[in-house]
Amino acid sequence: MSKFSANISTMFQDLTILDRIEAASKAGFQAVELWFPYEIDAAEFKRSLDQHNVVCVGINSPAGNPANGDWGLAAEPLRRADFEQSVQQAMAYAKAIACPKVHVMAGIVPEGHSRVEAWDTYRQNIAVACQIARDYGRVVLVEPLNSVDRPAYLLHRQRQAIELIKSLNEPDNLAIMLDVYHVQREQGNIVECLLETLPYAGHIQIADVPGRHEPGTGEINFSFVFSELRRAGYDGWIGCEYFPAKSTLDGLGWIEPWSVA
Repeated sequence: MSKFSANISTMFQDLTILDRIEAASKAGFQAVELWFPYEIDAAEFKRSLDQHNVVCVGINSPAGNPANGDWGLAAEPLRRADFEQSVQQAMAYAKAIACPKVHVMAGIVPEGHSRVEAWDTYRQNIAVACQIARDYGRVVLVEPLNSVDRPAYLLHRQRQAIELIKSLNEPDNLAIMLDVYHVQREQGNIVECLLETLPYAGHIQIADVPGRHEPGTGEINFSFVFSELRRAGYDGWIGCEYFPAKSTLDGLGWIEPWSVA
């Protein structure tokens, strides 16, 4: 069977973040993940996790200033100091809440810079992030985001991420966040792509297409996807990074046949 983590940035949105931890636990989740926890004191966040017997399995590095178009800083040649500071912040927070993995966001190709220049910066910055992660005992995740939703984002395709990992040779603390939703939006052939990427994957996330809602609301055959993941031997967490079509609890019926007993 599979292990599912509730993404509390997208689920239980009628509650505060800390209350979402409790709600996820009551709904049967043993793990949560989220995008940006930094407005909450890390010690308070950890107390809530412990109180409700839940672990946090993933967070994102700070996005920068989304109001100004930021969605990560790793691809920006003129903001390397800001990037390094953001990774230090993320790794320290992750360690404080016993979260093993941090998605270090690539960010957009900045105006006035080529994609080639941005990629070179990104590659160097991810190498730095891996060094920082090693100091904190954490793992860096990189995630391709589809070019329909995030056209200016640097990292779009799984093979780009695979080549990055191969070139940096960081097998112990660099892996791919493999998001089924983004794979389908960007390139299709989900299962073939999963099987190709799985040796480099450190975490999987799911949402259906279209709408980015829960499995069973769109075109993806999740029964086949989950069966193939099981057949391939994947035993890590699967993050439910979807926006419920109605309420979170009303949409959880899909999970029962696949969740760990």
